[in-house]
Amino acid sequence: MASNVNPTVRRRRLGQELRRLRELKGMTAEEVAERLLVSQSKISRLENGRRSISQRDVRDLCGVYEVEDQRIVESLMQMAKDSRQQGWWHAFGDIPYSVYIGLETDAESLRVYEPQIVTGLLQTRAYAEAIIRGGSPEASEADNDKRVEVRLRRQGRITAETDPLRLWVVLDEASLHRIVGSRPVMREQLEHLVEMSQLPHITVQVLPFEVGAHAGINGQYSILEFADAADSSVVYIEGVTSDLYLEKPLDVQKYTVMYEHLRAQSLNVDQSRQLIERMAKEYARGWTGEK
Repeated sequence: MASNVNPTVRRRRLGQELRRLRELKGMTAEEVAERLLVSQSKISRLENGRRSISQRDVRDLCGVYEVEDQRIVESLMQMAKDSRQQGWWHAFGDIPYSVYIGLETDAESLRVYEPQIVTGLLQTRAYAEAIIRGGSPEASEADNDKRVEVRLRRQGRITAETDPLRLWVVLDEASLHRIVGSRPVMREQLEHLVEMSQLPHITVQVLPFEVGAHAGINGQYSILEFADAADSSVVYIEGVTSDLYLEKPLDVQKYTVMYEHLRAQSLNVDQSRQLIERMAKEYARGWTGEK
């Protein structure tokens, strides 16, 4: 599913290189913005890869940083050109989390904590439709259909025959009890979850109610890691109107330690699968909420 040129990742790598050149020059983002008569926020967005960057922007920045090696300038300008290409997800129109999709498409591994629902990469179509429609009641049917198709397309990263995404998911037990769609939908979803959890590159653990307060009590988050050493890990926190991307090493380390605590507090892989199977059978019988 991934192309040879991932625009999101190219923007990110280019932004990191531009930040490195600025720091070598000993300049602040504010000083650069004053020199180029632009806002400081533009410089910050270019450096964090959240904004597309033109070849002219690169040329102007290289001028400010006094980059004399023309080969470096040309290489950075080519990266800017590549970063303006469109990924597969752009064919679906304006997707609010397109930056995340670009990162996920290029990631080597993904660790997810979900407190309320089954994570998107492991959702069935019926479950995804119910989640998206329930979460966006005011959206048009066409927009919701588009989001469902994008979600299912993303799952190609974990079903790829070569180099699939390494996925580790911690689900709160609440996600198994919340009836999304209907009991038949939940049965199908949990059976699918069991099936996917048996793949060698997918690990699913359940965080049981008995744990009480835990390291993920503040909500959902994901940690993306990349094969290329030049690409630092990213913590992604989804919001209603905007998303948060954390890339500072100390921030990533904090969330990584939190995730290790969640894994330790969760049922092991076999226990988790047994619980999910038991819940699927209860939905098949007509679940009443009784143990």
